[in-house]
Amino acid sequence: MEFLGTTQTASYCGPRKNCGLTTLPPAVQGPMVQDCYQPFYLPGCRYLNSWRPSLFYKISDAQTCAEECPSALRPPTILPVLRSALFCRYSPKDWEQSSQLQLRGAEASRLWAGQLAGDSMRLMQDKDQLTRQMQEGTSRNLSQRLSDISFWKSELSYELERLLTENHSTDTVKRRLECTADEVNCPLQVALECLYHREKRIGIDLVHDNVEKNLIREVDLLKCCQEQMRKLAQRIDIQMRDNRDAQHALERDVEDKSSAHFIDEKCFNLRNTSDCISYFHGMEKVDGTISVPETWAKFSNDNIRHSQNMRANSIRLREEAEHLLETLSDQMWKQFTDTNLAFNARIAEVMDMKNKLQTQLAKTLQEIFQAENTIMLLERSIMAKECPLKVAQTRLECRTRRPNVELCRDIPQFKLVNEVFTIDDTLQTLKLRLRETQDTLQLLVMTKSRLEHELAIKANTLCIDKERCMRMRKSFPCTPRLVGYS
Repeated sequence: MEFLGTTQTASYCGPRKNCGLTTLPPAVQGPMVQDCYQPFYLPGCRYLNSWRPSLFYKISDAQTCAEECPSALRPPTILPVLRSALFCRYSPKDWEQSSQLQLRGAEASRLWAGQLAGDSMRLMQDKDQLTRQMQEGTSRNLSQRLSDISFWKSELSYELERLLTENHSTDTVKRRLECTADEVNCPLQVALECLYHREKRIGIDLVHDNVEKNLIREVDLLKCCQEQMRKLAQRIDIQMRDNRDAQHALERDVEDKSSAHFIDEKCFNLRNTSDCISYFHGMEKVDGTISVPETWAKFSNDNIRHSQNMRANSIRLREEAEHLLETLSDQMWKQFTDTNLAFNARIAEVMDMKNKLQTQLAKTLQEIFQAENTIMLLERSIMAKECPLKVAQTRLECRTRRPNVELCRDIPQFKLVNEVFTIDDTLQTLKLRLRETQDTLQLLVMTKSRLEHELAIKANTLCIDKERCMRMRKSFPCTPRLVGYS
């Protein structure tokens, strides 16, 4: 049987003991153990000297023998494995201590868990009540905020409606002034044309008579009236810009309050069971506010006061414009009754210029037709070069897949590269020419538009001079037209 080893407290590892002794003898020098001896350990119990159950020491202390052991190196009669298993067992005291320890630990854990559960329930109730109270307070604040927004929104809307009405009235007066100033152009042109034609008189007919004096007074009066009406129209236009600024401020304020009312109403209607709620982490740390309730209310109040001031200024200008129109209308009508002359030179001049513009327009249309044909031919030529370019580039691409030494830079390779560069250069040249032709076409189209615009202007001038002014000279514009009503 092979000697496997045993614990160092085995009887056959120590000195021979006197069997008559009831206690262990003093420690003496034991026999030397051979170097080849290796103690036996159970799995998981590598260092038995560090801990052994109390049963082990009891067995060691009570060990006696009836007779001397024959030899210290004699193998034990009990197998080492059985002895090691015996030494690894626990005593009843160890079992009792472990059980009591487990019971005390379980009781402590149970008591702590019960206290924690009770504290958790009270904490949850307190926090639920606090959360509910804060949510109700926030809802009340949102409701009050909605009421404030509705109040200022109604005030702003009322002031905006009054300002829009005033803007419409002011714009009507401004258009009346502009209309009247434009309306004076016809009799003024008539008077100037009459003076011009009277300068062509020859001989004794060049007389500075009463008619010429009245014409001069009429021209001066008409120019003075136009100047006064245009200056007042400019002032009204500036005032209307100020009114529009106030209007835009009110509209922005109303729009912002509508958006804020919609958002706050949506927030007010949110509940814990709503579908659109979600987490937005970090939003409580973001403060993007730019006003407080005092500055918020002051902003709307300032907008309303500014609008009221603009309306007051606009009313004063309207009253001034009404008075000016009535005064100037009486003066112009009185002066026209003293002057009534005719003219024809301007009609011929306008007709001549109109004929020249029509001739130039016909030539421009012909050039546009030629440019369009050229563009079409250039586009066809460019499209015709695309396929040869694709063929050459495809051949080059296919030849790059030749194996090994077959990738030779031969004459076909040079020819293909030259062909690609040539076709590419040709395309660039044709595209450049196409852009130049298109730019020329755009220039011709713009010239055509300008000529058509000039023809429309000349046609309008001819209509005014030949049909309206000639008739207006026979009958001066009536009083309603002179005060701006068409």
